[in-house]
Amino acid sequence: MRILAPALILTLALTGCSGMNDTQQRALTGTAIGTAGGAVIGAMAGNAGMGAAIGAGAGLAGGLLVDYNKKKQEQAYQSGYSAGKSSQY
Repeated sequence: MRILAPALILTLALTGCSGMNDTQQRALTGTAIGTAGGAVIGAMAGNAGMGAAIGAGAGLAGGLLVDYNKKKQEQAYQSGYSAGKSSQY
């Protein structure tokens, strides 16, 4: 039962991502990873709930930063592609 519950939660979380845009998926992924990591570290320190809450916040921030970076990369690519395409003769 201890293994089945996390596996079920993970499965439901992953299938719930299908209708989300990239920003939402990255935010959710960061939050989930942060929550899990924070819970593990918090359990070692004696308070898994507090660790999970702190990890969720940090993971959300990390997911949003990754999203921002990916969007900037895509904008730079599109800008370079457009410039290269218009300079052809």
